Amino acid sequence: MHPISCVIVAGAAALLIALAPAEEERAAGEPSGLELSPLEAKFSESLKNVVFRGRWRMVDDGRLGEEKEDKYTISGAKKVAPGKWVLAARIEYGGKDVSVPIPLDVYFAGDTPVLSLTNAGIPGLGTYSARVIIHEGAYAGTWTGPGCGGFVTGIIEKVGAGKETAPAEKGRPQEDAKSKSPKD
Repeated sequence: MHPISCVIVAGAAALLIALAPAEEERAAGEPSGLELSPLEAKFSESLKNVVFRGRWRMVDDGRLGEEKEDKYTISGAKKVAPGKWVLAARIEYGGKDVSVPIPLDVYFAGDTPVLSLTNAGIPGLGTYSARVIIHEGAYAGTWTGPGCGGFVTGIIEKVGAGKETAPAEKGRPQEDAKSKSPKD
């Protein structure tokens, strides 16, 4: 597979974590009838108007490739069924710029969201699998795509007036003194 295609796949995988078969999306403004737990509400709020900005690396024949930058803009996350979510995402990667709804499964390891995507077809990009965790304003995970795979890591920034600002909410239902860093 061409390296540019793998780059595009890596970017898509970082967002397309936990993809499950997409359900029909409801018309804008139509109530979904799904209740959010406090943890899910915090997760949903933490993904409103954010940018995942980081780096990815391919793994080729057991060797780590060079780090490259990636960027994914998320306008929101919507629960569509128990454990099933759709991210409204813009992926800018390897000269590509696509906006796609990304259906995914979201699990919680305690209070930590884990995004899981398994053999999901992403229009214009290919079929990908990924596992990504979100914790304390950062993300990290693994991905595989057509003939390639690797790692992704980065920070999650809130978007404000067209530019990134402070790191996003931490996606936790409650913050306590233990989660604060000395800089806070």
